[in-house]
Amino acid sequence: MTDRALAVVRAGALTTVQDRGRPGHAHLGVPRSGALDAPAAALVNRLVGNPPGAAVLETTLDGCAVRPRCAVTVAVGGAPCPVTVDGRPVPWGAPVRVPGGALLAIGSARAGVRAYLAVSGGVAVEPVLGSRSTDLLSGLGPPPLTDGTVLPLGPVSGLPARVDVVPQPAPPRELVLRVTPGPRDDWFAAAALRTLTAGSYRVSSASNRIGLRTEGPALERAVSGELPSEGMVLGAVQVPPDGRPVVFLADHPTTGGYPVIAVVHPPDLPAAAQATPGTPVRFLTSRHHP
Repeated sequence: MTDRALAVVRAGALTTVQDRGRPGHAHLGVPRSGALDAPAAALVNRLVGNPPGAAVLETTLDGCAVRPRCAVTVAVGGAPCPVTVDGRPVPWGAPVRVPGGALLAIGSARAGVRAYLAVSGGVAVEPVLGSRSTDLLSGLGPPPLTDGTVLPLGPVSGLPARVDVVPQPAPPRELVLRVTPGPRDDWFAAAALRTLTAGSYRVSSASNRIGLRTEGPALERAVSGELPSEGMVLGAVQVPPDGRPVVFLADHPTTGGYPVIAVVHPPDLPAAAQATPGTPVRFLTSRHHP
């Protein structure tokens, strides 16, 4: 087994190829996409000696299992989870050497939602608009993995990190999202922003890579009717007709017709990738980004 490739044995609930995404194409209707927990993806790349933009695998809740066709160095981060090689436990959050033909299994998340698997050389599927990321909304990039998929690996470009383990943020017990009001906060009743910041919201099980949906008090509109479609940005807090805020994540649509009451500060978004359904959500308002 000498070819540089990775065979998917168990794809899991939703496992996709992700890198830093394809920003700059919103005018074409193409979302940014990319790893939802970008710091976790960058860290596992660093652990195996990849450049920060190398493509990794992003799993959802129940992990995946793969079999490299050559010896590789791997690292798993993001959501804490059990990791085994041919059934033997190996460290999470540290570089691990995996022989060619061995079975690398990533188990269900013990906390959080999304785990990240980096492999030395990176996943080398064909880029689309400069990115290898799977985009669930537009369908660009490779489709979500299925059992039997074979992924090519790139050439090894660096040495793995000389560490036993590195600290990573724990998945949030409470998701705190700092927001800047606007651009359509004037479409809501005067009390709506107070409701947003004082309300008892929780992460909805309907959340996905497109948006983090919430359950909690509805935000009352002051202006009825629909907006003409306008541009949407990462972190926009859009309010659909049911009045429950939705935080747009990496695969969000580039335009929308529901009003945006606020925008989440970008540094707070990686934690949203790891917030399990039922996690309390608290919106904190400020007029300026830090």
